[in-house]
Amino acid sequence: MSTAAVPFTTTLHVRDHCLCLHAQRAARALSRRFDEAFRPLGVTSGQFSLLNAVNRPEPPTLGAVASVLAMDRSTVTANLKPLERMGVVTVTVDAKDRRGRRTALTEAGQALLARATPIWIAEHARVEAELAGDADALRKGLREVAQTV
Repeated sequence: MSTAAVPFTTTLHVRDHCLCLHAQRAARALSRRFDEAFRPLGVTSGQFSLLNAVNRPEPPTLGAVASVLAMDRSTVTANLKPLERMGVVTVTVDAKDRRGRRTALTEAGQALLARATPIWIAEHARVEAELAGDADALRKGLREVAQTV
């Protein structure tokens, strides 16, 4: 069995052109940045996104939350557990379908989200101001990729 070596020039090409790699690196950098911004509140950027996904007029199903976050339900369930322990979300049996679960923000969760949102607004404005290109075009492109994959 022979293994053909991949030329280093190919490795450099992948490093410089791979959209997946660039998206992963950008996502990690943004997560670290927003994690730091939310640190005084004791939440992460992922938890902020989860709180927003749960913040609806009617308690959403876990499947609906998973869809918004592009996660599977088991990952959403695992990520809700620390928020449940903090007392900011509840997960209850769906009254319409006893097999399903619904989640909601508690009063403490609503208050936490209300404190976190201005932090997000300020940090997000800084990120957009630092972008060399058009943030709306970037969002559009990322949405298109997410819908086609």
